[in-house]
Amino acid sequence: MNKKKAILGLALLAGSAMAAEPLVGCADEADDRLRLACYDNAYKRLKTGSETVSDAQIDAQVATSDSQRDSSVMSKTWELGPADKRNTFVVRTYLPNFLLPVHYTSNLNRTPHSPTQAVGTANRDYRSVEAKLQISLRAKVVEDLLLPGADLWAAYTQRSLWQLWDSGDSSPFRSTDYQPEMIYVVPVPERFGKLPLGWDLRMLQLGFAHQSNGQSDPLSRSWNRITLGAGLEHGDFSLQIRDNQRIRVQGKDDNPDLVEYIGRTEFNMAWSPGTSTLGVTWRTGFKSLSRGSLQLDWTHPVFADQPAGLRWYVQLFHGYGETLLDYNHRQTSLGLGLTLFQF
Repeated sequence: MNKKKAILGLALLAGSAMAAEPLVGCADEADDRLRLACYDNAYKRLKTGSETVSDAQIDAQVATSDSQRDSSVMSKTWELGPADKRNTFVVRTYLPNFLLPVHYTSNLNRTPHSPTQAVGTANRDYRSVEAKLQISLRAKVVEDLLLPGADLWAAYTQRSLWQLWDSGDSSPFRSTDYQPEMIYVVPVPERFGKLPLGWDLRMLQLGFAHQSNGQSDPLSRSWNRITLGAGLEHGDFSLQIRDNQRIRVQGKDDNPDLVEYIGRTEFNMAWSPGTSTLGVTWRTGFKSLSRGSLQLDWTHPVFADQPAGLRWYVQLFHGYGETLLDYNHRQTSLGLGLTLFQF
């Protein structure tokens, strides 16, 4: 008889005087070993008393308890289970929020262009070392929509490349992307989510996103897309897979070949073995593996005793599309800085 099973056996009889006294006495025992022995003895006394609880009843209760208590990181992040729900219009973070004061690129895009736009004015004074800033928030707007436990979220992400060290040009923001989106998240019941090799399918997603850089011609870039996704977990690993279907807009297209460069499929893997975290994002179109991009994100607490506080942030990017302005421009960049907040 293990501790959890003994406790649940007592809990099933909590309404009786026979269960109440041993439960209180065991809970007051400070020593873990002695407290476990107390629970075991109390359970044995209950089994021989006038009121009994079958092993089948307790096993069912244990299974229910495990399902409720073992809430995964993904379940907490997307509020997939009943115990994870935090009501609507509670603002939470979405993608990582960070400030990288040192962000070096191997090939700065000084002459942005696209097939339907003229070449932008070259700025020879821009520096290869700049800063990168990202703010990303979300809030649930509808709970239990259409399907049990399914929620509708609204999110907003803003990412900027900032010529912080170019004082000669008054440190301008070289590029800023704006991305509002709606995300419909459907939790997958445990009985349907079991996959080979110990993986669990936790959720399915359907979303709509608009992304643009807010600039006028010839630097205007934008696209709309519908996203289909799935979230999986295995221990300390999580994997999100998304397929983006671009929505074509009639008339002028600022960047008709965008998907050919950045790809339409995205794999995002996260590993959290302890206080550090590692993320890997691969975007590809599969037609040409020389395109797309690969990004690594690593974080570690600044203060060891505050793992949920300020964290060091390192980001390595290689490929196309670090920003919309750079969608058809290949580069390798390395950024060093700090996370801003996480809640």
